[in-house]
Amino acid sequence: MQRTKRFLVVLVLLLAIVPAHAQRATRWSRSELGILLGGMYYIGDLNQNKHFKHTNLSGGLLFRYNVHPRLAWRANFIYGTVEGYDSEANRDLLVNRNLSFHSKIFELGSGVEFNYFPFEMGHDRYKGTAYMFAELALFRMNPTTEYNDETVELQPLGTEGQGTSLSGKNPYSLTQLAIPLGVGFKCSLGKNASLGLEYGIRFLFTDYLDDVGSYRYVNPAELAAENGPLAAELSNRSLDGSRFGRRGNPATRDWYSFFGATLTFRLGRPSTCWH
Repeated sequence: MQRTKRFLVVLVLLLAIVPAHAQRATRWSRSELGILLGGMYYIGDLNQNKHFKHTNLSGGLLFRYNVHPRLAWRANFIYGTVEGYDSEANRDLLVNRNLSFHSKIFELGSGVEFNYFPFEMGHDRYKGTAYMFAELALFRMNPTTEYNDETVELQPLGTEGQGTSLSGKNPYSLTQLAIPLGVGFKCSLGKNASLGLEYGIRFLFTDYLDDVGSYRYVNPAELAAENGPLAAELSNRSLDGSRFGRRGNPATRDWYSFFGATLTFRLGRPSTCWH
């Protein structure tokens, strides 16, 4: 936890310093705007280790301000969908649990990008580079499931007793923080465009992207009395009807990933040199 706090402090300082430098710049030649297009998937209680499982089409916008050939400040908006199904698990215990979810993701992030080699769009020598990025992001989720041929929002139901006498937890927030970390490669397409590929993991501060967090089921009769019968029905959907099995793993948190291509265009005329 202390490492996470120190990382956040350093990241916030970087985000404060870089935009301040950018505001002093007057040349749009250092600025890029473009699109991201690729896929998004999730790892969590309902998909524990199958990378790229149920990858969904995702996309967004990317802005980049090149402070110098080795460092850039970036901001991006990404939209995608994540999902998971116990019915596709390779363990009988998980198949019997029979939970499922899907959620739309709206992410707004900002951070820094470090180039492994000097890079400048259109430069004769600095034509391409690998890079890594670190961001702080705000994202919106809304886990839902299918029940009786209808889409049901899970958070208002409190399926683990959130907000009732059965749990000490309040309902989880649908707006959460994330730390996107990733790597990529980009190259120039002439003097005014660049093409890239990147992969990034979003480390989350919540275990409820899939609405599954607690180890045990709550008493269904008491949950139905406080939150309604639908909450009790969707809290425990196990095939054998047992409420004494394991619901989730509170020791680990969910995360999701975005990977894909980037295409950006310079917003101003090419500059003759860096200052």
